[in-house]
Amino acid sequence: MTRQEATHTHRVPLNRDRVLRAAVALADATGIEALSMRRLAQELDVVPMALYKHVANKEELLDGMVDTVVGEIDPPTAGPDWQRVVRERILSARRALLRHPWAARVIESRTGPTPAVLSYLDSMAASFRDGGLSADLTHHVMHAMGSRLLGFSQELFNTSGSSGPPGPELAARYPRIAELAATAAHDGGSMVSGGCDDQFEFEFALDLLLDGFENLRRRGWTSARKA
Repeated sequence: MTRQEATHTHRVPLNRDRVLRAAVALADATGIEALSMRRLAQELDVVPMALYKHVANKEELLDGMVDTVVGEIDPPTAGPDWQRVVRERILSARRALLRHPWAARVIESRTGPTPAVLSYLDSMAASFRDGGLSADLTHHVMHAMGSRLLGFSQELFNTSGSSGPPGPELAARYPRIAELAATAAHDGGSMVSGGCDDQFEFEFALDLLLDGFENLRRRGWTSARKA
């Protein structure tokens, strides 16, 4: 057997799952900006055209990568406490995105939800409904949660640049902002997609929302306009 034949014999067959997992690993290692079909083909030791048998183009590759990451989210646990069930699932989603820092930006760039995202959102809606929230309230809850359902949030400003309190001139002009900056403590290593979005801030807002939703459920809230 020639050396070329031996290499061919031991080569792992290419399939869609292998392509997507390799793409996720490459994006983790080099950043999403460095990902290309050619670079991915090099990683897999195939010609670029071989990839197109499994993903039609770069956009389909990105969709599949999103689905791969979402597939890492833990399934919902059983139990009567819907807030605990939802909270645990969302924090599992957050852990998945922290493992893949590029994923939040790619999710936001999609023109529509991918199949795995749709399945995840459907199961989250089921958790709210199983917890006693009406379909009407669940509809508005899903809107209110937005990207938090997937473990990340958009911040008002991008604070991923310089950190620390503002200088004396800015502090004098904006004293309340300076006051808040002086009291804030953020863990830059826990950010998802940049910005002031550390774990404490995320869980703080998540718990406020979940408590508010439960309060509305108990009140029998409806969006129907009162006459």
